[in-house]
Amino acid sequence: MKIFGKIDIETIERLADITSSRHLSEITVTDGTGSITVKGAMLPPPPPPAGQPQPVTPAGFANDPSSPSPAAARSEAIAKGNVIKSPIVGTFYSSPAPGKPAFVSIGDKVKKGDVVMIIESMKLMNEVKSEYSGIVRQILVRSGDSVEYDQPIMVIE
Repeated sequence: MKIFGKIDIETIERLADITSSRHLSEITVTDGTGSITVKGAMLPPPPPPAGQPQPVTPAGFANDPSSPSPAAARSEAIAKGNVIKSPIVGTFYSSPAPGKPAFVSIGDKVKKGDVVMIIESMKLMNEVKSEYSGIVRQILVRSGDSVEYDQPIMVIE
């Protein structure tokens, strides 16, 4: 059965197989009378090989190796105290700019209304102010980590 001029169903099936087996996003074939494009599934890029340096986040902040990893934060109990949660989905940053000191560190005293972090969402930097006065007891995520709405970020005692 011929369709699209000289391109038949078998050719389309072969193009689909090639697109799939080679993880292509699309392939286009043109003959004298027309062309056809077969689009494959959009696959996420493969993870970087082991031992490769991790990329810097889009805003230029590198992950702070002294901060606890998300896995460590999940495995340790949240200290008693007031929990500051993420008000939006986005990326947590502990400092106002790359290379600048963190807004707060564990053991720092904060007052209600002090800026304690930035959550970047949709290319906007949103300062998050503490709702509590006290001492920072835990920071549960690393700078550059993605955070969800209402996710615990910091504990103030």
